[in-house]
Amino acid sequence: MPVVAFWVALRIDPHVGYFLPAYAQWITLGMVVLMTVVFPLISMLLLRRSGMISSLEMPHREERIVPFVMVLIYFAMAYYLLRQARLDLVVLGIFSGAIVALVACIVITLRWKISLHLVGIGGLVGTVAGIADIHGVSVLPWLAITIVLAGLLGTARLLTGSHVPQQVYAGGVLGFLSTYGCIAMGFSL
Repeated sequence: MPVVAFWVALRIDPHVGYFLPAYAQWITLGMVVLMTVVFPLISMLLLRRSGMISSLEMPHREERIVPFVMVLIYFAMAYYLLRQARLDLVVLGIFSGAIVALVACIVITLRWKISLHLVGIGGLVGTVAGIADIHGVSVLPWLAITIVLAGLLGTARLLTGSHVPQQVYAGGVLGFLSTYGCIAMGFSL
C-alpha cells in the first residue's frame, strides 16, 4: 500500500511532486516498489522455501513476527532513502505512518491477529484524508473510492473466514490513524 499511497499523493496533491520532474517521480516510485514490494516478496518466498512460514498468507499468528520485522526493515530503508531525497513532508508522513502501523502490528500480533490488509487500505484512506487536511486539496472522489475499496476488502476478508469483524475493524482504524496522524501532524521519524 505505500506504493499506492505515494502514487495517489503524487496524483492528487501538487505540493508532493512540485520539485520533482516526471522522470524523478517515476524513479522514486520505482525505488519505493523495489523496497516495499520486490524485496519483501523475495524475502517471503525465501522464508516459505526454508519452512519458516507455512504459506505466503501466513494464517498462523505466530509465524507472522519474523516476516513483519523483515518488512519493517525494508520500510525503514525506504524511508531513509526518501528522507535523503528531501521530499514533501506528506511522503515522509506516509512512510512514517506505515512504519508506526507496522510496529503496532508486530506488538499486537504477539497476542492477537489483526488484518494487515485493512491496515494497508486504512493507511491509504488516511493518506487521502491527511492530504486534504494539510494542503486543502479537494479529494472527495479519491476519498470515496478508497473508502469503498476498504469496505470491499474488509468484506472479502470476512467472507473468506480469514478474520473476525474485530480484526478487520482494528486493522482499518490502526492503518487510518497511524498514517493520517503522521501526515496531519507533520510527524516524520
